[in-house]
Amino acid sequence: MKILYAIQGTGNGHLSRARDIIPILQKKGELDILISGIQADVELPYPIKYRFKGLSFIFGKKGGIDLLETYQKANLKQLFKEINSLPVEDYDLVISDFEPVSSWACKKKHKPCIGLSHQSAVINKKSPKPKKTDLVGNAVLRNYAPVTDSYGFHFEKYDEQIFTPVIRQQIRDAKPQSQPHYTVYLPAYSDEKIIKILSVCNNIEWEVFSKHSKKTYRIKNILIKPINNEAFIESFINCTGILSGAGFETPAEALFLKKKLLVIPMKGQYEQQCNAAALKKLGVPVIKSLKQKHLVTIQKWLDNEQEISVNYPDNTQKIINNIIKVHGSTSSTKNVQLGDGIPTLKKLKAKSFGKILTQLAD
Repeated sequence: MKILYAIQGTGNGHLSRARDIIPILQKKGELDILISGIQADVELPYPIKYRFKGLSFIFGKKGGIDLLETYQKANLKQLFKEINSLPVEDYDLVISDFEPVSSWACKKKHKPCIGLSHQSAVINKKSPKPKKTDLVGNAVLRNYAPVTDSYGFHFEKYDEQIFTPVIRQQIRDAKPQSQPHYTVYLPAYSDEKIIKILSVCNNIEWEVFSKHSKKTYRIKNILIKPINNEAFIESFINCTGILSGAGFETPAEALFLKKKLLVIPMKGQYEQQCNAAALKKLGVPVIKSLKQKHLVTIQKWLDNEQEISVNYPDNTQKIINNIIKVHGSTSSTKNVQLGDGIPTLKKLKAKSFGKILTQLAD
C-alpha cells in the first residue's frame, strides 16, 4: 500500500506530532512524506518526498500575524501549481495534518483525503468554543484543508473521533524536574516586549525561546535563546512552569508533565481562541495579551500551585490501525470541485488572504 502523509509546516506542533506518527505509518506500507509551510523550527529525521511553500504566514511581534509580510511573501500562482502537480492519484491512502496542497489536490481529483489533525477536533460541534463567535475563522478552519473523513486530537475526548493528544515519546520518557526557571514560548511577540513585561517579575528566572533572535543573550533575569528543539525540551521538562501561546502541542505536553501553565492566545487566531476556551475549562489561566495590566494575573500564577490532572494514554498506534482498517483500501470518491471552498486567484485580496492565514498557528 502506498501512503502519502502530508504535514502542515507552519508552526512546530504538526511536525512534533509527526515524529511519533511516521514510524507507525512506515510499518503499514510504502510511505512518502510531504511538508508545506515556511515557519517551522523543527526538522524531521526522515526523508521528505515533497517540500512545498504551500500557504503559510509570518509571525508578527505584537501578539499576532504580520499580515503585510505574509501577503508579500505569498506566491498564489505557485500554490495552485503545487496543487495541480501533486500526484495524489498514485497513492492508496492520503492523510493530511491540516496540509492544504494535498487536501486540495485530492479534492480536485476526486480522491479521498483523511484528516488527522488538531484542527479536525477544534471544528467539531462538541469541542469548546470562545464566547465570541468568529464566523470567518470557523469557515477558514473548515475550508483551508478540506478532507472527506477526519480524526482529531484535543485536550479531552469531546466526541467519538476526537482523541487525547499525541505526546512525543521523548516527552513520555522524560524524567521531569522542577528547577527554579520558567520556560517561555511566545513567537508572536518581540523579545523587547517580552523583556519589558517579564522583567517586572524580577525574582523569577525566565528562559525565553525566541522566534526573532539568532543568538543567546541575557538581560537581567531573562535569558533569550534562539529556538532549538533539544534545548527547548531540556528547558521545558525541567522548568517550574510554562508561559506560552494557546497552541496545542506545547500546552498538551505541559499538562502531561504536570507543569504550571499560563497561556496567551494569539490575536485574531480563532483556533487558539478555541484552545484557550478548552484550557480554561480545565483550570488553566488565560490572559488576552502580554500587557502591563495582566501582570497581576501573571504574578498570581507565579505565586500559586497549579494542580490539573489529565490522562493522556499512548493511543497513536491504535488510531493509525483504525485509519488503515477503515480507509486503507477505499477507492470511493466525493463529487467535489476545486474552488467551492478556496478563493479563486482573482478574488483573493489582501484582506481576505490575511483572514485565511491568521488561522494557521499551532
